[in-house]
Amino acid sequence: MAERPAGRGRPQLGRRLAPGIDIRGAGGYLVGPGSRTDQGVYATAPGTAGLAPAACPPALLRLLLPPPRASHHPTPASTGDHGQGLVQFVLAAHEGQRNTRLFWAACRAYEDGIGPALVDPLVEAALNTGLSEREARATIASAARMTGHRP
Repeated sequence: MAERPAGRGRPQLGRRLAPGIDIRGAGGYLVGPGSRTDQGVYATAPGTAGLAPAACPPALLRLLLPPPRASHHPTPASTGDHGQGLVQFVLAAHEGQRNTRLFWAACRAYEDGIGPALVDPLVEAALNTGLSEREARATIASAARMTGHRP
């Protein structure tokens, strides 16, 4: 992979698994056959161009996935600082990331037991970023279902 020029762009978001393997979050990039870097062009290994990609080995998949979150259920009567942080996370969304940020924040809220109390503040934040109320509520309902809760 090409190195990023000093002082330019976002810092690496992921963690390094081994030399030459970078794992990045949103905003990262993927290289593969046809990608160009200062070191050359990526290509398939000789004789493998027609083969389907191999499945990810379970051991590597475990390294790539985030660790399971501990389940705790604070009193949903107050969203506290964490709830406000999730709302601010949504408010900071730019076009192209509004729905993704809202979904992520809603998932965290439901996982932390404050989902129902945070629905209206998250909808309001989503409206301020340009999403429609219908889209915001559908995204939050999807996050509730994804985390095993009823919207």
